[in-house]
Amino acid sequence: MAVCVAVIAKENYPLYIRSIPTENELKFHYMVHTSLDVVDEKISAMGKALVDQRELYLGLLYPTEDYKVYPSYQSPCVESTFPNQLCRYGYVTNSKVKFVMVVDSSNTALRDNEIRSMFRKLHNSYTDVMCNPFYNPGDRIHSRAFDSMVTSMMIQVC
Repeated sequence: MAVCVAVIAKENYPLYIRSIPTENELKFHYMVHTSLDVVDEKISAMGKALVDQRELYLGLLYPTEDYKVYPSYQSPCVESTFPNQLCRYGYVTNSKVKFVMVVDSSNTALRDNEIRSMFRKLHNSYTDVMCNPFYNPGDRIHSRAFDSMVTSMMIQVC
């Protein structure tokens, strides 16, 4: 399940960031921006092959473990930690707009083709936003249709 979806402009400023739960929004904002270095490395490593390719999916950027501290039920003074596996995936459009998705993979094992289809849905919805004559390219995305599509991706367990 996706816990954070971000659309980053060509100049590396956020056009849209949505995370669940909302109290960790700053943490996910930081995670997305640290992922941009890996996205840039993958784009430069592919070089001209990326321009000729139709598939713009970058794949797994890198996994991290985020530890959550829970109080122990046996003793109130002892706390236990459980790792939470977060994987970051990337996608880049022909116009160099980047999509970064943070996926919680501790409870479900998402296959690569499911992540690809999520990025395709995100890209199609982004294209619909760009086709809106009232949207100024480069502004933050404030579309209800785009927001509802992202929310459905985040709630949906693939």
